[in-house]
Amino acid sequence: MAERPKPLQNFLGSIRNHLLGVQSGTPAGRCLHRVFNALTDPRPVLATAPARLPACAYLDKALDNARRSGASLASIADAFAALEPNLNWTRRASADQTASANFVDGHANAMIVGPHGYESRDDVWVGVSLLAPHVRYPDHDHAPEEVYLVLSQGKFRQGDTEWFEPGIGGSFYNTPNIRHAMASGSAPLFAVWCLAPSG
Repeated sequence: MAERPKPLQNFLGSIRNHLLGVQSGTPAGRCLHRVFNALTDPRPVLATAPARLPACAYLDKALDNARRSGASLASIADAFAALEPNLNWTRRASADQTASANFVDGHANAMIVGPHGYESRDDVWVGVSLLAPHVRYPDHDHAPEEVYLVLSQGKFRQGDTEWFEPGIGGSFYNTPNIRHAMASGSAPLFAVWCLAPSG
């Protein structure tokens, strides 16, 4: 069995402790159990060069906002800060007219666990998204179900519903293939996402 690097294990443990406590017994909880049960089997990490994007200039502010919102979120923020120097931040490959004009340089995603992630695997995905202030992420969908953990202020949309704000530390569930999006306000938006095949 591969031995997982301590910064990665600490981050995964911190989000597991937070999310499984607040989502127990729900569809989100069942999704998360599949994710974290799979993650008990570590895979080798990829030897890729870390890289940052312009939007990463807002990361420290986003993490500081999370740290001021309670011990559990401070633990997650600190664990992510220790892990982040190993990550390769990327842009979304495509966008449509639903994205804001500043989207390209105003966002950054990092796949932590998943295809081409720091820990490369295909069965589950864990990653993060960062938006600079006043950025609208495009509508998108995917087959795996998903749970978001939101570590900042920001708003989200599912299907044709109205925009909603989970709040710092809030979480929510996306059913398979539902159209969804997110948008930041005057502060940067930072969120963790966990995806697993439905079933």
